[in-house]
Amino acid sequence: MEETYLLNVEGVKKKILHGGQGELPKFQDGSKITFHFQTLKDNFERTVIDDSREAGIPMEIIVGKMFKMEIWETLLSSMRAGEVAEFWCDAIVEEPSAYKRDTWAMSKEEKLAAVPVLHSEGNRLVLRKEFRQAAEKYQEAVICLRNLQAKEKPWEEGWLKLESLVTPLVLNYCQCQLELGEYYEVLEHTTELLQKHKDNAKAYFKRAKAHAAVWNEREAREDFLRVAHLDPAMAAAVKKELKQLGERMRKKHVEDRKRYQGLFQQPQGPRAGKGAAEGSRAAPLCTAPAASPASPHRLQRLPAGPR
Repeated sequence: MEETYLLNVEGVKKKILHGGQGELPKFQDGSKITFHFQTLKDNFERTVIDDSREAGIPMEIIVGKMFKMEIWETLLSSMRAGEVAEFWCDAIVEEPSAYKRDTWAMSKEEKLAAVPVLHSEGNRLVLRKEFRQAAEKYQEAVICLRNLQAKEKPWEEGWLKLESLVTPLVLNYCQCQLELGEYYEVLEHTTELLQKHKDNAKAYFKRAKAHAAVWNEREAREDFLRVAHLDPAMAAAVKKELKQLGERMRKKHVEDRKRYQGLFQQPQGPRAGKGAAEGSRAAPLCTAPAASPASPHRLQRLPAGPR
């Protein structure tokens, strides 16, 4: 069949080898795609670099999550069910021993071995206050564990063991995002975590701080109080945060009052001339205050494990 260039994807070319059925898929966030693949060199021998069928396990990705391989989503979104296609991607390909393998190309043993290394590297970067780079290390570790979790039955022993490794990595990632001011991302990830771990005081604490940062006073107070209930050892930290929250909210209310104090006052017009009807007075015109502008935010998502 005819080769076609994928739209909006520089350096990628597609050739359909076997047509599929139905319409092109419209994957929703959270959809899991399962597929087999081969990676080959573009040489005369067509040397195979990687083959999922040799490993005996198909590739799986979750759509729309932060921990994803965007090129895979792009390629798969162009394919119909049952379709077999070949793609050419401009890239520099090296032997497996000559480069650091991407997470998806690692074996189960390699992924498990990489997690503590990535965790330690992230912690080291946090101590140096390199929060963005640290977040990337925690992110990569979560990729490894989520890929392994996808092959386990939810809430059984193997899945739970991996989940116990995922949770602290997600919390560390959220702490980095707090330091970077990505508060809405923290709200997203901590809420997702608390849906599975309802008694995690650290997740409530980080979510409370994110709520406070974006002026969600009621939600922040509720989460801080949950923290004190779940972990009395954090009561002092909660008390300090609640005090700071109260001070910030009072300051904000004062600023808001100053900003809008003139909006309800009747404008002082020229005095009425002689002969003006004394009983005739114009009703004051009231202008409602505009809503406070929302804080800008940018959302990124972490991969959710099976629930």
